Amino acid sequence: MSKQKLSLQEQLLKSGLVSSARAKSVKSDKLKQTQQLRKNNVIVVDEAKELAKKAQTEKADRDRELNQLRTQQEEQKHLIAQVKQLIELNRQPKDADGLPFHFNDHNKVKTLYVSETMRDQIIRGKLAVVKLGESYEVVSSDVANKISLRDAGSIIVHNEQVTSAVDTKDDPYADYQIPDDLMW
Repeated sequence: MSKQKLSLQEQLLKSGLVSSARAKSVKSDKLKQTQQLRKNNVIVVDEAKELAKKAQTEKADRDRELNQLRTQQEEQKHLIAQVKQLIELNRQPKDADGLPFHFNDHNKVKTLYVSETMRDQIIRGKLAVVKLGESYEVVSSDVANKISLRDAGSIIVHNEQVTSAVDTKDDPYADYQIPDDLMW
């Protein structure tokens, strides 16, 4: 004897839980309902599928935002590493016995000891003071421009380069020397 798979309706009829008249009426009701839906072009909406699609799109959006945030963080790390490398490779030697150069960093006056020529070059804009971690370094103006493209917050002092295109013949004070001891 081979076992046949019986439908649920047939199994219920066989066990006597449902009468044949009741089974026929349920089958005809279901048939009428499907015909009515087809006739009126009504689409049955499966709420579970809709919720699953909505959850899937929300998850995809969330994942996309997280990936974008990760890439931004990675780019920021790369820029910081580039700034650090630029500063370390191009920093000028400081002079501990030199002149003090005072500058402002976040409303605090800081002092950096440099030679007299370096101090003049910083004032004229040929050199710049940059921040590396908690310390300050002096780099050339070109390097400071490259650093400012990557992280403008690292530049502490970068004056515009002064050109000596000032017309000295119209200057009434051209004959007077500026004292060397005027430093703040």
